Amino acid sequence: MLAFLAYFLLPLFWLFVAASKATPDLFSSFGLWFAKDFNLVQNIRDLFAVRTLDGGTYLVWIRNSALYSVTSAVAAALLATAAGYGFAKFRFRGREPLFLFVLGSVMVPTAALAVPTFLLFSKVGLTNNPLSIILPSAVSPFGVYLMRIYAEAAVPSDLIEAARLDGASELRIFRSIAFRLLAPGFVTVMIFAFVATWNNYFLPLIMLSEPKWYPLTVGIRQLGTTGILIGSLLAIVPMIVAFVLLQRYWRSGLGAGGVKA
Repeated sequence: MLAFLAYFLLPLFWLFVAASKATPDLFSSFGLWFAKDFNLVQNIRDLFAVRTLDGGTYLVWIRNSALYSVTSAVAAALLATAAGYGFAKFRFRGREPLFLFVLGSVMVPTAALAVPTFLLFSKVGLTNNPLSIILPSAVSPFGVYLMRIYAEAAVPSDLIEAARLDGASELRIFRSIAFRLLAPGFVTVMIFAFVATWNNYFLPLIMLSEPKWYPLTVGIRQLGTTGILIGSLLAIVPMIVAFVLLQRYWRSGLGAGGVKA
């Protein structure tokens, strides 16, 4: 465990050390330790002061990344929760072949879908638009698979039948009962979708042509070496905040005791 911990933390430590150095010190000092001058605060100030020739700024890019990631994460989690619940608790013709199609979609690399998605969106005039990032990212086949497995275990069928006997509609059952039981899975899918969209590079690269729509991953490549390092370091902070704020929702067994044996 210590070896794995060191393996995963070493790149983050190197990034923090490199971001604290002035540009000349990056190549003249030992890479895994700090230079004599600790320039982290000054580097952050310089980063937010930079304005590229085409009008891009770090604040604009981080705002765009937050917009794309939050919107896509919420939409992906809602769609995956509804679809996973439907696959788990309803019997309909073609259910298993359709679910196998979803599983097949999980195995297709997202990079392989970027160019076909671009061609499709260009036909309808949605390239160079926030929707060209949000809509593809709002569909999560892995999220559907995860939520089906979770719904089968977390939502007791007897509880659904009791609600139907009381006259509740299917939408009311999903909204008032099932969705609350599926909250931990919902948050899990939302975090996965948030991280995937926040780190996405290839799709925004081919979809967007104006710097005002760039996310952080595409925008920081226009900065210098020090700007890329400090920009990458700060880009980690929102993901850490998301994990810290949402980890309390990762609870299991919420449906335990909801129905007597």
